[in-house]
Amino acid sequence: MERADVIVIGGGIIGVCVAYFLAERGINAILLERDEICSGASYGNAGLVVPSHSVPLSTPGVIEKGLKWLLNPESPLYIRFRLDFELMSWLWRFWRFCTEEHVKHSLSILVPMQQESLRLFEQFAASGLEFGLQRKGTMTVFNTQKTFEEGVQEAELLREYGIESQVLFGEKVREKEPLLKESVVGGIYFPGDAHLDPAQFVLALAKEVEQKGVEVLTQTEVIELQVRENIVESVVTTRGQFKADTIVLAAGAWSSNLVRNLGIKIPIQPAKGYSITFYEPNLCPSIPLMLSEVRVAVTPLNGRLRFGGTLELAGLDLSINQRRVEAIRRGATQYLPQIEAKREEVWRGLRPCTPDSLPIIGRPRKFDNLVIASGHGILGVSLGPVTGKLVAQLVCGEPLDFDIQPLSPDRFQ
Repeated sequence: MERADVIVIGGGIIGVCVAYFLAERGINAILLERDEICSGASYGNAGLVVPSHSVPLSTPGVIEKGLKWLLNPESPLYIRFRLDFELMSWLWRFWRFCTEEHVKHSLSILVPMQQESLRLFEQFAASGLEFGLQRKGTMTVFNTQKTFEEGVQEAELLREYGIESQVLFGEKVREKEPLLKESVVGGIYFPGDAHLDPAQFVLALAKEVEQKGVEVLTQTEVIELQVRENIVESVVTTRGQFKADTIVLAAGAWSSNLVRNLGIKIPIQPAKGYSITFYEPNLCPSIPLMLSEVRVAVTPLNGRLRFGGTLELAGLDLSINQRRVEAIRRGATQYLPQIEAKREEVWRGLRPCTPDSLPIIGRPRKFDNLVIASGHGILGVSLGPVTGKLVAQLVCGEPLDFDIQPLSPDRFQ
């Protein structure tokens, strides 16, 4: 039976960042991944670091929009209804969080955390880690006057939390990005945002982690956490048992299943997202774009162009719904010319979504040596480094950079 100071479960951006900041502190750690490093939601996402997108999914207006979308398999948000008590409970909680008060509460937490992550990404880049970090900002663009006005209102709210923006009307938006069609009525440019190649970052950092002495074990699926009283005693995997003083659970959409037998209920729903990556495209925007009405992100990635979007609540289902892929493709053509490329890659992954759109970071009351770091939803990349650092500070008993009480695993009990 192998033993370490800390076992980290999960080889996506959260788990790898946790392992890195632990190794920096001289902690002997083992990282366990059920598949390969960066094989899940960290691989094909939009790669955006966006303090400007700290508004939670649960906003007052989302219910009105959501009811129109929910049963349409081509809409930005689709729920495959099934007799599932956990899904119904999650939707009920989600609805309860759709308030102005919760939006402001979330912004006060997520904006500074995303800004700290961006600072840490810049530190990684300055140290020589290569992952295509670019601080060109992002621009949200609008095809209708109504959504443009809503976007301007949201930008005004974000300004109260320190997020700069420039509102661009008509031709000004095409001066910023000439590829945009005439139908685009306006845009909001956020200069403080950045983008990067998410897979390149996670894989490069995983190499650093190994060089710092962390044992990284792939194809090692966790079957069960064995407990004695208030201690997680061992981690049972497909490759044997492991013991550690502290267990960090960073298994994304699979996290809630792994603590169910411990009597811990964390309401995480897997939300399937898709992306289409064009290799050597004939046309490429100069900055990342958010196509507002269709909820599609467009990211230029060093010789590639990625369109990412959709949230599909369909459980732990990794099948590809071709209608949803085509909806992304069609949606993009409402704002941009038809893109052609030498090769395309279609991807899907499961984002771990909480009903309040805030991550879960902290120790559950029931267990002294378990730390949960999951539920980052669509902000996994944006919150990866800051989460890794916070978890390492927590494990090592250091003062925390942020108050994580609002992110506690027990807040849903």
